[in-house]
Amino acid sequence: MTNQEKISALLEATPKGLLINGEWRDASDGGTFDVENPATGEVLATLASATEEDSRAAMDAAANAQESWARTSTRERSDILMRAYNLVKEHTDELATLMTLEMGKPLKESQGEVVYGNQFMRWFSEEAPRHYGRYADTPEGNLKMIVTHKPVGPCLLITPWNFPLAMATRKVAPAVAAGCTMILKPARLTPLTSQYFAKLMIEAGIPAGVLNVVCSASASKVSGPIMDDPRLRKVSFTGSTPVGKQLMKTAADRVLRTSMELGGNGPFIVFEDADLDKAVEGAMAAKMRNMGEACTAANRFLVHESVAEEFSKKFGEKLGALKTGNGMDEGTDVGPLVEKKARDGVVELVEDAKEKGATISVGGKAVDGNGYFFEPTLITGVTEDCRVFTEEIFGPVAPVITFKDEDDAVRLANSTEYGLASYVYTNDISRALRIGDRIEYGLLGMNVGVISNAAAPFGGVKESGLGREGGAEGIAEYTTTQYMGLPSPWA
Repeated sequence: MTNQEKISALLEATPKGLLINGEWRDASDGGTFDVENPATGEVLATLASATEEDSRAAMDAAANAQESWARTSTRERSDILMRAYNLVKEHTDELATLMTLEMGKPLKESQGEVVYGNQFMRWFSEEAPRHYGRYADTPEGNLKMIVTHKPVGPCLLITPWNFPLAMATRKVAPAVAAGCTMILKPARLTPLTSQYFAKLMIEAGIPAGVLNVVCSASASKVSGPIMDDPRLRKVSFTGSTPVGKQLMKTAADRVLRTSMELGGNGPFIVFEDADLDKAVEGAMAAKMRNMGEACTAANRFLVHESVAEEFSKKFGEKLGALKTGNGMDEGTDVGPLVEKKARDGVVELVEDAKEKGATISVGGKAVDGNGYFFEPTLITGVTEDCRVFTEEIFGPVAPVITFKDEDDAVRLANSTEYGLASYVYTNDISRALRIGDRIEYGLLGMNVGVISNAAAPFGGVKESGLGREGGAEGIAEYTTTQYMGLPSPWA
């Protein structure tokens, strides 16, 4: 079988319908939408496009399954997650291929995402039976306290297009572990990976109605009716800050539990005492992973004025050596951006920097031909009024701005409404700890460019969101605490 025949067979085996109450079905009105390959512009598959009626059916299924699912033992839920972990591991190649086809990232990065995303399945399979409550006396001794953690209830999980598997597993795994039913709404641009993942969850034994998947050409048609339903108890969203704010406003009307992982404008701070070779290595990882299409991506490179020239030279050489191309081709380092709109946005940001006096040291242009490619780009001489400094880039563009001292670095780092990921390179441990205390970010990489891990709490501050995913904190986001007071037998 040729490689193309394998791809065709994989696409054929990937569900195209809506998963509602354990069954794959067409949209109620027969509507569909196409999924494209951003490297070629070709249509990969045509999927059912959920309607408001389908959303209500998914909500019915989740609500009806909640009580029985909540009563399952934590061991049973743990076993389902572990079986799913093994299935995802077994189907790494299929998931990675789908991811590269629909999102564009190089195949080796997609394979890395499968490994990373699957760790949430493993982690929460282990956390499920260990989310303890407590039993204690009140200080007065007149009552016995029983504190339990109960599933919060049916959840709406809305995932972005840039990490099609990891963002699904990071939400689905703790919800399953906690005993919540779910309605998963994958991104319109990259739903195929989630569809295949849901297929594996069914194979792992997830009961009908516990996991429902509703893809759609219109996000509002899916989320609107579900958010308005009084049976919904939680919404978890990863995506842009404007959309997150709108969802929070809607959630406020129902006082819904919310987890919001929103935009970022991550600073990558390089002090004069840093090991520059290691800093460049970290910069490449923090910037170029996922073609820069990551909320945790280093967005602004704040470099001490005494080492800025040397750092930029070394960084530029690394960026210039990267190979741009179809993510399915061997040797590709940088795939396409996800759609034309995304590439056009990056072009505008780079042109703005040029107009304001910055220098394009490497790259700086869209690539001619099919697909939505943009050259890895280094911009030096950036000033604070440049849009690449103030806005999330979401592309392979690295702007460098200099600072004078520690106070200046902290000011520049904090001069944004965002507060998700940040990175600091210094050999002074006291300085590193001071920076950790002073900068306003939920994540901080100390002399390392990639820090995401299933065992660690992931989330931001300010307009980068609220709540945490992963770690011991992750399962708590899907539970509610109940206290029962009983008369003490000794009172």
